[in-house]
Amino acid sequence: MSIVRSIEELEAIYGVTGETSTAKVADRITPQYRAFIEASRFAALATVGPEGLDCSPRGDLVGFVRIHDAFTLMMPDRRGNNRIDSLRNIVRDPRTSFMFLIPGHGNAIRVNGRSELSVDPDLLASFAVDGKAPRSVIVMHVDEVYFQCARAIVRAEIWNPDLHVDPKSLPTPGDILIEMSEGRVGGKEYDDAWQARAMATLW
Repeated sequence: MSIVRSIEELEAIYGVTGETSTAKVADRITPQYRAFIEASRFAALATVGPEGLDCSPRGDLVGFVRIHDAFTLMMPDRRGNNRIDSLRNIVRDPRTSFMFLIPGHGNAIRVNGRSELSVDPDLLASFAVDGKAPRSVIVMHVDEVYFQCARAIVRAEIWNPDLHVDPKSLPTPGDILIEMSEGRVGGKEYDDAWQARAMATLW
């Protein structure tokens, strides 16, 4: 196997970066990038910590990430599995990245910056849904924002309903849990109860 060991070797393979790949980078949330972020229902949150990297799915109502100003984004930490891997990382290393997807659209929007966690009572209350406030809010100080070329989404056809995978063709979370825990948790009982439990604790 031939392994690339240097930046020089890498650049020799890929050549010079085109202007369209660099001109799109902004150091703030521009009005055009704001439109994409405000239309998004889903983002992947990437963080880094002493144990390594983490990438966590984040989804909510349209506009769930608040644009406080051109240099600041705010994302409520909604209910999840309580592992808090991303939050542990942010407390120890502020480097973070959001990748926003917009249903039906080919381009992704990437925002890189440095984040901190706020537990300010007024800020938490401002993100409440159905009277339920998040326990913390991720506050990102933006370093750069740009759109990602649509080729990956076009190739994957992720918005094509004809290519949706039948859930019955894949292992369920209960299947995975019961195998990994050697029967202690999971199974059909877990799967049967999950939807009602999740719907009652979305926020």
